[in-house]
Amino acid sequence: MSDAVRAQAEQRVGTTLSKWRIDALVGVGGMAAVYAATHRAGHRVAIKVLHAELSPNATVRERFMREPYVANRVKHRGAVSILDDDVTPDGCPFFVMDLLEGEALDALARRRGRLDIPEVLWIADGLLDLLAVAHDANIIHRDIKPQNIFITAEPLVRLLDFGVARVTDAMANATVTGAVLGTPAYMVPEHAQGLWSEVDGRADLWAVGATMFR
Repeated sequence: MSDAVRAQAEQRVGTTLSKWRIDALVGVGGMAAVYAATHRAGHRVAIKVLHAELSPNATVRERFMREPYVANRVKHRGAVSILDDDVTPDGCPFFVMDLLEGEALDALARRRGRLDIPEVLWIADGLLDLLAVAHDANIIHRDIKPQNIFITAEPLVRLLDFGVARVTDAMANATVTGAVLGTPAYMVPEHAQGLWSEVDGRADLWAVGATMFR
């Protein structure tokens, strides 16, 4: 992520998107920026905005806007609820979601160094409980990694970023064979080769194991 992308993302802080005031930049990824925001009625949320340079790409926009609808199909409190979606005045799609209080697992690991085994098992148990519900709904996450796992203050394990998820209903499966989406260190070999017909829920279990090892 370049300094220019971050600088561009920071320019939205203090502006208003529809009925949401952008309060702070929470983080910037390769595809989007995430902000803390406040509704005009006072409700605090997070807003994820697709980067401006990616917004003209119809394929990227479609993938980005699939995330809200996939995430809301997972009826589990560990999945982040998507509350609204819209487009910024400069043409960037965005969606509104729960604002989480806590810390991403990768940040927690960097701060603490090495986590205790009981804590790692507790995190894995939370992930597996959520994945059981997701897989029952024919949804494979496909990008489980420490950066996408969030430990809230409650504490509760929450799973972020369903933008790479595959919905295994025949009509909803939009992934092209040979395309590789995800994070290589947590991929099964079939996923890394883009052999989507061979990738199923076991790929998520592999990624949970890789995350536990990490």
